[in-house]
Amino acid sequence: MQLTEAASFPLVFEDLPTVRRCLRIAVVTETYPPEVNGVATTAARFVDGLRSRGHQIQLVRPRQAGDAASESEDFLVRGLAIPKYPSLKLGLPARRALERLWTLRRPDIVHIVTEGPLGWSALQAAEKLKLPAVSDFRTNFHAYSKHYGVGWLKTPILAYLRKFHNRTLFTLVPTEPMRSELASLGFRGLRVIARGVDTRLFDPARRDEKLRASWGASADDPVLIHVGRLAAEKNLAGLAAAYEAARQRAPNARLVLVGDGPERRALQSRFPGAVFAGTRKGEDLATHFASGDIFLFPSLTETYGNVTLEAMASGLAVLAFNYAAAAEVIRHGTNGMLAPYGDTESFARLAAALAAAPARAVELGAQARYEAAGRGWDRVVQQLEATLLIAADAGCNRGQTPFFSFGPRQLKTSVK
Repeated sequence: MQLTEAASFPLVFEDLPTVRRCLRIAVVTETYPPEVNGVATTAARFVDGLRSRGHQIQLVRPRQAGDAASESEDFLVRGLAIPKYPSLKLGLPARRALERLWTLRRPDIVHIVTEGPLGWSALQAAEKLKLPAVSDFRTNFHAYSKHYGVGWLKTPILAYLRKFHNRTLFTLVPTEPMRSELASLGFRGLRVIARGVDTRLFDPARRDEKLRASWGASADDPVLIHVGRLAAEKNLAGLAAAYEAARQRAPNARLVLVGDGPERRALQSRFPGAVFAGTRKGEDLATHFASGDIFLFPSLTETYGNVTLEAMASGLAVLAFNYAAAAEVIRHGTNGMLAPYGDTESFARLAAALAAAPARAVELGAQARYEAAGRGWDRVVQQLEATLLIAADAGCNRGQTPFFSFGPRQLKTSVK
């Protein structure tokens, strides 16, 4: 072809296909759906999102009820039920098994979601095989100790967490305040990757008047709803104070609690008229969210609090402390209400004010939905992908060798 002919077909670089680099990622987590908690939900969203972007995921997790080794595409290890939470398991150490697995099916990078025995053994295996590893800081275990009468454990737990995370290339945290707090405590390599929300699932359109009627609530009765584990670390005393204050201003207010946990019986004794809906999932959970009016989130120990965004996407007026996700996504008086951190009196007063002003709650809920609409999972997964690519490159720069390809059907193995 002559140059003059080629010149009539100018090359536009934007028209060329984009070459996407696909990683093989070993994801190690001690909790995963169908278990119900924020860590499991977020881990699944990230796994699904990375797979949809072409990455190969090797999921390492404890065996769950109903798992069959011949059918699972994950690498399953033994687990131990957590006291008071029989539906959740702690993964047992599996260092040697992981070393064998990763020698044969070497990943580009190891992503450790949880810091339990399984996570620790995964970190040791990655170090021995010179695999780059990143970790997530998703649960304030050191802050939980005071709620279970073992406050003296806070210092050693924090020391363990710091040692664990500082041995990985990056530690992923969900908010800038959390990054600053951990940095002040000696954590290194901190990167902020927030959380997203499925606005197609959590939608005000799912509001169900029949469900509200089953709660004993008419169209005009304010429904205060709480979604989460019924456990001491969730500051249920603050929840109780808020509901009692709301009932003084709005005697027709109803309280609906979605979730289960060791404090359920005590709450039922204190509030016999409240609705205890138990654990809900999927569209059923989304319908419960949308059928409320005011979302109460009194927790003071969250790293993020996915339910905050889920409630906002559902069109609820959210009341939370100025902390974690709420501090980043709620603008006080515009799309929700914030109480000063730990100020239970203010939290209760704001709950009462919202219960007594249903039109105001509706207005805040509409603005909350607008805010949540711009916080989908796609953008968050892209941020995680970029971080994993950087970490994988760092591993290659250290002279680590590429590994053999693995596909999902090659992972049908488990630790007995």
